[in-house]
Amino acid sequence: MAMKTASETEILGRIREALEAAVQVLSSFVPGHAKVHHTSNHGPVTGADLVVNQVLRQALVREGEGWLSEESVDDLHRLKKHRVWVVDPLDGTREFVAGLPEWCVSVGVVEDGRAIAGGICNPATGEIFLGSLSTGLALNGKRVCASEKRGLAGALVLASRTEVNRGDWERFRGAGFVVRPVGSVAYKLALVAAGLADATWTLSPKNEWDIAAGVALVESAGGLVQGLANSSLTFNNEIALVSGVLAGGRYVGGQLASLIQRDMKAQKLGVLTPAGSERGRK
Repeated sequence: MAMKTASETEILGRIREALEAAVQVLSSFVPGHAKVHHTSNHGPVTGADLVVNQVLRQALVREGEGWLSEESVDDLHRLKKHRVWVVDPLDGTREFVAGLPEWCVSVGVVEDGRAIAGGICNPATGEIFLGSLSTGLALNGKRVCASEKRGLAGALVLASRTEVNRGDWERFRGAGFVVRPVGSVAYKLALVAAGLADATWTLSPKNEWDIAAGVALVESAGGLVQGLANSSLTFNNEIALVSGVLAGGRYVGGQLASLIQRDMKAQKLGVLTPAGSERGRK
């Protein structure tokens, strides 16, 4: 169920103000020069992650609302809440530490398990993606929509930089689309939502805070988004881990879903499948 009209403007305004506050506090940190700590659960974390987390929580949460963030101890009382904020204060910390402009602040709103609104801001590029299921999507205040490309030939697909470096995407060589490595998964989803890329998917599990805002934005922009196993995505689960996500324009998204399903089946059978096509064993 989408947000009621009476509260929609207030919610989106709250997201924008929170993102602006995050950008302001981030201005005191220099990407590429941040002191990083490594955690056993969620990878690298910097002082910027923690400060932005505090700023966002103060700006966003109202009485009766839940909170789920990468940088907060999980309070399972959120499971009883109608509305929950699902937040990654700094998605793409590795890129932030490396000084690559592929990180962002991600704020998603979930109602009764569905991501219905979100905001994603990349301070390094000056991009703010803001939208809801009822209002559509805007990039820096201008209405945008997901890709209308109808075929895979020449489609721009954004891939995880980490997955590409591991060689996980080699099997898609020859599939006819262009693969571009990008850091933050939230930022990739925002770019797809705005039609600046045709599709993206993850080959490894992600947490709800990585994707909630981006999922809301893709759907707000008329795109297709689903789990890799052709399943719908729900949020505010007790275990906040998602096996994978596929997002794209409504036409190429469906075609890629079929390709990925073939690839997953072949991988399960142990068959080498360039471009995701099934081949028999020799």
